[in-house]
Amino acid sequence: MAPCILFEDEHLLVVNKPAGWNTHAPDLYAGEGLYEWLRHREPRWADLAILHRLDKGTSGVIVFGKTPVANRSLGAQFTAHTIQKSYVLLTDRTVPPGRTRVVSALVRAGERYLSRPLHAGADRAETVFESLGAADGRLLVAAAPVTGRTHQIRVHAAEEGFPIVGDLLYGGTPAPRIFLHARELRLEHPVTGRETTFTAPPNFDADPRLALRAAFLDAGAVGPAGAGAPPATNACRLVHGAADARPHWYVERLGDYLLSLGGEPLGPRQKADLSALLARTGARGAYHKMLHRQPGRAGPQLACPELVLGEAAPETFEIRENGVRYTLSFREGYSVGLFLDQRDNRRRLLTGHAAAEFPLPRGGEVLNAFAYTCGFSVCAALAGARVTSVDLSRKYLAWGARNFSLNGLDPAAHEFLYGDAFDWLRRLAKKGRRYGVIVLDPPTFSHSAEHGPFQAEKDYGALAGAALPLLAPDGVLLASTNAARLEPARFLAALDTAVTAAGRRVIRRHYAPQPPDFPVSRDEPAYLKTVWLQIA
Repeated sequence: MAPCILFEDEHLLVVNKPAGWNTHAPDLYAGEGLYEWLRHREPRWADLAILHRLDKGTSGVIVFGKTPVANRSLGAQFTAHTIQKSYVLLTDRTVPPGRTRVVSALVRAGERYLSRPLHAGADRAETVFESLGAADGRLLVAAAPVTGRTHQIRVHAAEEGFPIVGDLLYGGTPAPRIFLHARELRLEHPVTGRETTFTAPPNFDADPRLALRAAFLDAGAVGPAGAGAPPATNACRLVHGAADARPHWYVERLGDYLLSLGGEPLGPRQKADLSALLARTGARGAYHKMLHRQPGRAGPQLACPELVLGEAAPETFEIRENGVRYTLSFREGYSVGLFLDQRDNRRRLLTGHAAAEFPLPRGGEVLNAFAYTCGFSVCAALAGARVTSVDLSRKYLAWGARNFSLNGLDPAAHEFLYGDAFDWLRRLAKKGRRYGVIVLDPPTFSHSAEHGPFQAEKDYGALAGAALPLLAPDGVLLASTNAARLEPARFLAALDTAVTAAGRRVIRRHYAPQPPDFPVSRDEPAYLKTVWLQIA
């Protein structure tokens, strides 16, 4: 169960939303919102419905409906304003004593909303504020929205002269997040009729980057593992560039170690930030790796990360992801052995659930055409499949075989094929091999003696066309690329063209953007594009 879940029964799912996560995706390719991430995660959440929203920068209690009866009941309660919502905010401006009631009409002006006197035909926006006292030079204020208009509390607080700390859109003092939290939701249960209250206390002192990750990952992924059983996942991205207010800098948690990535040596601010993350996560050491535009020309020494803080890692070490064990190394060149942005897609193979109403074939044959260290292959094998892994590197295939053994799988029960993927696709098709699932996650650029250069941006359609003859009827193709210059629409069009040219038809489709620990913003656009296709 994701840590953000506060309550679940047959009819309701109540969540403590972290700041920095949209309630729902602003568009298909922008990254999943909380709603999409939940709806596609568990089969029992496939019919999840949005009943109200919290702004991306606002944290706190939000309720989703799971059944038609819940949706009708709660929809009526929200419309009638009988659901009681309680928020708290922080401000560093003067707040009037006692209670302050604000009533106005809100008018949209670009990204902002303006408060105007209530007039005929306008929707009423009403908020009640009450000062709760001072702490560390800032005032804690309770806010009770009687109505539920977009940005209502933020606009009314600014209008009364106490904008919320971190709310730059409405004149607040700069801060790591908007300090607004939905702490309580009181409603009538849609079936029992009982008054039910859900609460989540605010934690404005938490690092918002870590709080976001802690909402959907095990505690051991963002903090010390503690005593007891090891966490199911202890690897994630902790800092994702400009989306986490750290342009051109990235930090990953890899079990007992942190890996910093950037185009330059660590600056003083980054080193201080990395040191703080080391302390907060309980990691033993931190490394920094220079990101080169042409990693193949950097040379092994320059490609390997360098120790900058704490203890050195052994030659190989383990991490866990969704309960699966993988071996990593900081001494094998540019890549450490696993790409964390594919964690949710590996989980989909592991659980046999690609998305709402999109089950995956269980058992059978799976082909992983660019296997690398066999992360996808291990998950498919654990789900009961016989897996064929293809890669251009013997070293990485051997590494992948060790990952099989690490998880109690017999590598001899599976195939590991060394060589060019295009060549193997042709040879396997000639042999009449068919697979229930085919995974295509090629590097952006590669070169082989047999096929020559491959560029995902222009060659992905040809790759899909070469794979389709091996896909069984009603089989599933997982197609993915991190080629930044290949726009999602063009990527999907290339796949559709390949499917049509093969005389086949897509019967199910799910586009899966990068996971929420790789957040998307205007300054840090999405780069990973993944689609699951069931093809008749």
